[in-house]
Amino acid sequence: MLSVKGLRKVYPVPGGEIEAVRDLTFDIAPGQLVCVVGPSGAGKTTLLKCIAGLLAPTSGSIELRGTKVVGPPHSMAVVFQEYGRSLLPWMSVRANIELPLKNQRIPRAERTKLVDDALAAVELSHVPDSYPWQLSGGMQQRVAIARAVAYRPEVLLMDEPFAAVDAQTRADLEDLVRHIWQKLGVTIIFITHDIDESVYLGERVLVLSNSPTVVQEDLTIDLPVDRDQLTTRSSARFNELRGHVYEQIQLAKSRTLSGPIPATKKGHKS
Repeated sequence: MLSVKGLRKVYPVPGGEIEAVRDLTFDIAPGQLVCVVGPSGAGKTTLLKCIAGLLAPTSGSIELRGTKVVGPPHSMAVVFQEYGRSLLPWMSVRANIELPLKNQRIPRAERTKLVDDALAAVELSHVPDSYPWQLSGGMQQRVAIARAVAYRPEVLLMDEPFAAVDAQTRADLEDLVRHIWQKLGVTIIFITHDIDESVYLGERVLVLSNSPTVVQEDLTIDLPVDRDQLTTRSSARFNELRGHVYEQIQLAKSRTLSGPIPATKKGHKS
């Protein structure tokens, strides 16, 4: 589905430049749910914006189903952390979700069904006529997710979407993402700084190095497909995996890159 090859991103600054991403290479198969973690400032959001076609890479390439990404692909949708800025406060929940469908000139009857299905998927069928400012933070983020889901993307990019909500709401939204992923079969790339969240959600976890960034480890998460907050998080395997990812993050923080770190792909075994 998605192929990232030798991705490098350099930002010009007064007096020189900053190499934010050095050499990222990985592939994602159709229908996978892949989480990306790394130290603060490791370039996670830069990676997502390059994949989404919002930033042009300095070198390297990103391909979606074999076609080079040179701008925002129609088959991608993005859910950002700052949901309050992405929703239009003067428009109803339904109108916010429907807006991208209108821009694509989808017929009214089809738009109505897509919005209804998206509202049902995020359990907001009871508030279609409310306004975002009338909803809690968690409900607003559900609206943002519903807008992305209604668009029926092949790839859903999520940039730390739950960082601004409380722990209980975050757990509910994590389960919502896995439910939507299993129901729709969409490919999801989920950026997060939360190690536990990455292990709970993902089939794979890409651990990024310290900046300038490379893939430090590509870890297979061999937990059962059916997961719940209590049973999964209390399992011995979950704790082994989260401990391993934590060690990798600490290694990334302590390491000063003098050259690319070879990417690895493995399922960690204790």
